[in-house]
Amino acid sequence: MAEEENKDNQYVILARKYRPQNFEDLLGQDALVQTLTNAIKNNRLHHAYILTGIRGVGKTSTARIIAKALNCTGLDGKGGPTVHPCGVCENCKAITAGRHIDVMELDAASRTGVDDIREILDGVRYKPTNARYKIYIIDEVHMLSKNAFNALLKTLEEPPSHVKFIFATTEIRKVPVTILSRCQRFDLQRLKIDELMTMFHKIISAENLKADEEALQLLARAADGSARDGTSLLDQAISLGVGNVKVDVVKNMIGLADRTQNFELFENLVAGNVDKVITLLQLQYKNGANPVTILQDLINITHLVAKTRIIPGSIDDPAVSEEEKDFAKRMSVSVSIAILSKIWQMMIKGISELQIAPLQIDALEMILIRIAYAASLPTPYELLNDVKKNSNLGQERPLPVFARQPQDVNNSPAAKPESAYSGQENTANGFKVLRTVDDFIRLLEESRKLLVLYAFKNDLSVEHFEDGFMKVTLSEKINPDYILNLHKILEEATGKSWKIEIIKGSLGQTISQKENAKTEEERRNIMEYPLVKAIMAEFKGAKIETLTRKIMENDDDETSSFGGEENELNYTDLNFDEE
Repeated sequence: MAEEENKDNQYVILARKYRPQNFEDLLGQDALVQTLTNAIKNNRLHHAYILTGIRGVGKTSTARIIAKALNCTGLDGKGGPTVHPCGVCENCKAITAGRHIDVMELDAASRTGVDDIREILDGVRYKPTNARYKIYIIDEVHMLSKNAFNALLKTLEEPPSHVKFIFATTEIRKVPVTILSRCQRFDLQRLKIDELMTMFHKIISAENLKADEEALQLLARAADGSARDGTSLLDQAISLGVGNVKVDVVKNMIGLADRTQNFELFENLVAGNVDKVITLLQLQYKNGANPVTILQDLINITHLVAKTRIIPGSIDDPAVSEEEKDFAKRMSVSVSIAILSKIWQMMIKGISELQIAPLQIDALEMILIRIAYAASLPTPYELLNDVKKNSNLGQERPLPVFARQPQDVNNSPAAKPESAYSGQENTANGFKVLRTVDDFIRLLEESRKLLVLYAFKNDLSVEHFEDGFMKVTLSEKINPDYILNLHKILEEATGKSWKIEIIKGSLGQTISQKENAKTEEERRNIMEYPLVKAIMAEFKGAKIETLTRKIMENDDDETSSFGGEENELNYTDLNFDEE
């Protein structure tokens, strides 16, 4: 029901005039309405409710509707709590007008102190004057001070039966848990575009106005799920359009460029047509488009295209226009997820850059220039394949360290690759034969003895290792019980007692130090490859971050052999960190 204009015929803004007056008018909050409906019907009313959601989604309006539902007396003055407040009884009219003596509203943003709360709570013990329940509505409750919350706690835990509290907040995380635990919580959802459109059509029809469907779509998008923001924008559009809501008026009002122009801008952006991108951007800016709005729309387009590529059926949403559907289908085929992800990240970062830039249009130009060049660059996969096709990689290839047969601490050749035990398992009794340090390290890894493994690699040096015997030097910080633990682990794994000889003296090179030295040598050898040199030349300032050992079975276009048929380097094994 719309609020009546006052006697002086002063204009009432649409946000107030069409404020929800009952649960039927409350859009998009089905879960809340159903819960409260069941509670009222079954007389299971909670003593405190907390409503949370974005600005303008209907928190205070919902609080007033609840107050009316609990205090409505009906047309005959004898009715009880109802999910359909009549709106005409004295209690309903007084609550709607905000003048009911037993329904008190407090704006916590302006009255945050403990004295303000105590002033309210002083009246809790008194029964309501005219209503069935005395109701306290506290808006933006998260703004209350710590002392104010503490003053509220005791009353909130054991309130009189005639008192109900209704809190509203946009920052639920700032409300103390002690308060939340004493309230029944409702999360008011953002309104969907179709729900906002339904509200707009109702208002346009009631006001006997005309509106372009596309203009209402633009207003619904700009409202970002807020009913109050939507009605305020509609109010402004009606005033600017002299009674008609037109597309061009709405676009100029909210600084929104033509959607088609942004589609063309995005298409040139991913194609790397920098000159065309700048030309289109300047044209939109001259026509009144806001730089922030342009970038936000491009972010929305990026998400639309990416989602369409992954889930083609997602564009069947009624909120997506036919123009958007056609564009998303076409672009999702030609632009990869890798490129779209890169564009998304750069645009999101650009939002914060716009906020601190002296001139937003200049900052947006630089952001789009950067994106256009980055989007036109080949992916690492494409670049590597191109380099491999155009480079002579078959001549003078040194054998890399990790392509050679691994060595144990005694510098004796290993019998098998590192991916398997060099010792064989005795199938008769199920015990393992540990012939090398690597065998023992893999045993510790597989049995998840990570603390023992860390100390073995960092706090001792292995001078000799063979089946049943090892010779080590210990650091000063190693635990005295460590050798006992090694004996126990070795005996359980191999089924026999091991001899561990401890050498006194300075600590030699640990296993971790040997591994690090080996990695550095591998990195230096890798840098000598023509393929790697070509990559480093292409990516200025890049460095090899990590190396990965792999045993490859086949050699195809995606794999480069670096030393024999069994040891090859896949292009994914080199991770580059661009400085």
